[in-house]
Amino acid sequence: LNMENTSSVREFILLGLSENRGVQKTYFVLFLAFYLITVAGNLLIVVTVTSSQRLNSPMYFFLCCLSFVDICYSSTTAPRMIAGLLVGSQSVSFVGCMAQLFGFHLFGCAEVFLLTAMAYDRYVAICRPLRYAALTSGRACGRMVLGSWLGAFLHSALQLLLTARLPFCGPNRIDHYFCDVHPLLRLACADTRLAGAAVVVNGGLITLSAFVILVSSYAVILVSLKGQTAAGWHKALSTCGSHITVVILFFGPCTFVYIRPSSNLAEDKDVAVFYAIITPMLNPLIYTLRNEEVKSAMRKLWSRKV
Repeated sequence: LNMENTSSVREFILLGLSENRGVQKTYFVLFLAFYLITVAGNLLIVVTVTSSQRLNSPMYFFLCCLSFVDICYSSTTAPRMIAGLLVGSQSVSFVGCMAQLFGFHLFGCAEVFLLTAMAYDRYVAICRPLRYAALTSGRACGRMVLGSWLGAFLHSALQLLLTARLPFCGPNRIDHYFCDVHPLLRLACADTRLAGAAVVVNGGLITLSAFVILVSSYAVILVSLKGQTAAGWHKALSTCGSHITVVILFFGPCTFVYIRPSSNLAEDKDVAVFYAIITPMLNPLIYTLRNEEVKSAMRKLWSRKV
């Protein structure tokens, strides 16, 4: 794939979140803190799950994979954005821009599929408890995670192909804090309606269909709990509640940006902060605060290390 043959643009300028120096300094402190919390929190979950014998169920295997993806996902955009807030708007090479676009979609899509796999795990645990061990064996879970990565790779490869082949010959200032498909389509000096439609179909269909599967699985779970005792309800909802929270926080903004042709880039940029930076930070908090097993495993790990 020769990306640079039709483009005279060798680099792009990322304008970032704000051009006001005072606001940039405030954002710098804020987002640096967010990023450090994201990495530390998710790393803590990975270490806890991998080193604890008690957390060897499929639910924690998926949680560990999700935390790893969250670290990678926020690392594709946050460090560059934080650096940009420190030095003002910054340039990124054409290839660097395409690499960031690919990475962002790869990890973002892997997160979508992993959240769907986690919903399936909860559905089987609550609605098919007798078949749980067979349906979520180590091999089955491994396949689901492998499938998530393969699906994510195909999705991001398609987004990259659609964008990288466009000719860029004019303005190179991106009104965003990372390289994403919609802002780049705006800068291309060609008719991008077809590429734009393909992007919406590709990104939108994945988020929407995953969201429908997730919502349906939780609807089925709630229906199946009808005859349960209060204790049964509480146990089911305590594990599902945290998952539903994460799904809403991630899919809401994601669907808003990718399921429609982009009209307002400034709006998209603000919404992107939510699913690219805030959700990966909240995931570990949401999953650990609601979960006694993880908390006790963390305490054990901590006391062993201390």
